[in-house]
Amino acid sequence: MSQSTLFITHKALPGKRDEVRRAWETHLAPSIEARQIHDAYFYCYDDSDPDTIRVFQRYVDGADPQAFMQGPAYDAYIAAVSPLLAHPPKVHAATVAWAKSMAAPVTETA
Repeated sequence: MSQSTLFITHKALPGKRDEVRRAWETHLAPSIEARQIHDAYFYCYDDSDPDTIRVFQRYVDGADPQAFMQGPAYDAYIAAVSPLLAHPPKVHAATVAWAKSMAAPVTETA
């Protein structure tokens, strides 16, 4: 398995987390929805810190996460959120060793 993942932490200035999310929704969400490069993407609020956002991204086999992060949508996003962040996003790359499939739909039984 050669899937790549990124774990990204954003630390917003106090009270600015929702503004960071709006910038993400404006600049990145449409690109992420339209492209097939991400096969999993989770944008999460940290339950223990009201100013922290944690993002998990999994890329399809062979995809280059750096290519997405060097595109115009990401550049526009960083320009919009930089004044709202306590420091630049922290990005940690990882290689998937195993993953439970999310492809199978959950069905309810009556």
